[in-house]
Amino acid sequence: MIYKEMNVEAAYEKAGADHGKYQPRLFGYMYSDSEELKMSGKRPAVIICPGGAYQFKSDREAEPVAMRFLAAGMQAFVLQYSAAPSRYPCAVLELATSVAMVREHAREWGIDPEKIFICGFSAGGHLCASLGTLWKDEIFTQVFGTENLNYKPSGMILCYPVITMGEFTHKESRANLTGTDGSTELSEKLSLEKQVTADTLPTFIWHTQEDNAVPVENTLLFTCALRKYRVPFELHIYEKGGHGLSLCDETTAGNQDQIVPDNAGWIDHAVRWLKRF
Repeated sequence: MIYKEMNVEAAYEKAGADHGKYQPRLFGYMYSDSEELKMSGKRPAVIICPGGAYQFKSDREAEPVAMRFLAAGMQAFVLQYSAAPSRYPCAVLELATSVAMVREHAREWGIDPEKIFICGFSAGGHLCASLGTLWKDEIFTQVFGTENLNYKPSGMILCYPVITMGEFTHKESRANLTGTDGSTELSEKLSLEKQVTADTLPTFIWHTQEDNAVPVENTLLFTCALRKYRVPFELHIYEKGGHGLSLCDETTAGNQDQIVPDNAGWIDHAVRWLKRF
């Protein structure tokens, strides 16, 4: 296996973003090429964005998840992105830059450049959905140019994501991302259910109806918008379980409540969805 740690050098100044002093990092977990492994040279890649209310990044939603995607035959990456006091668009520029990095090194790292996916949990889900819905926004053309789409992912996996900045938002995530209470033009822009178009990325999404931190309405609002614009999606809503379940088993459980066997199959469903591309 190849392990890499890389700085992510986003061009914040081109988008007028003030990111402070934090250095975002991309951690890669990759198979070495082998003639005995039929997928060598053309594996899908998944870039994982842990949750943490845009305040921190959860270890429970980082490397253990990468290991599952790696075990499924994919090259896996974890992005440690900027959080508060950095504001929008710092983190999404870092994610876009990470996608471009992975695509630019696709041959070297044994990756199919047409199969680069992003996977986010909670606030990390909002981060992924921001790139997945806003990838045509002028902040990206300012940074990457109008002809370069290397930063555009192939699809996204959203795990109990923060989506809206409105009634059903996670207020801490909104405050850390925007620095406001939600009554701003920026909060309207970052209510991602309102930004879905026919150009939004294909989506796999799951949530639990018992989630009291990030209500399931976030996912319902988003998938209704995907349906309206005929964007392909796969949706799983589980009955039991609170917020932050990660893999839903002993691997990532911080307490007994985070072990929910009936939900643990989400990652197998996500892998099968991804392999259909």
